Amino acid sequence: MKFSLAALVVVLALAHLNQAAQSPEVETLAQYFQDLSAQLTSTTQELVQKIQSETFVEDGKAQLQQIQAQLKPLAENMQAQLKPLVDNFQAQMEDLLRKLMDQTKSLGQ
Repeated sequence: MKFSLAALVVVLALAHLNQAAQSPEVETLAQYFQDLSAQLTSTTQELVQKIQSETFVEDGKAQLQQIQAQLKPLAENMQAQLKPLVDNFQAQMEDLLRKLMDQTKSLGQ
């Protein structure tokens, strides 16, 4: 029993010495993984922001296309309603101009 207790103490001492010898390497590896984790987190956040902004732009484009699709029939309908009015107004103005020209000619004679 004393022998196994002594062997256990020796094994623990060797393990402690071995761990102490590897400690700088473990610290270096731990720092490497911490840096890698921070870089991964930063890159992930950047990607999420980029995806969100691209999604926002795509949503805006889709909404704009929907608005254009809704406005096109409305614009065509308004044009169809206004065309006869504009044509009538133009005809009246041409008639008025013709009468003025005739009156001006008769005054000049």
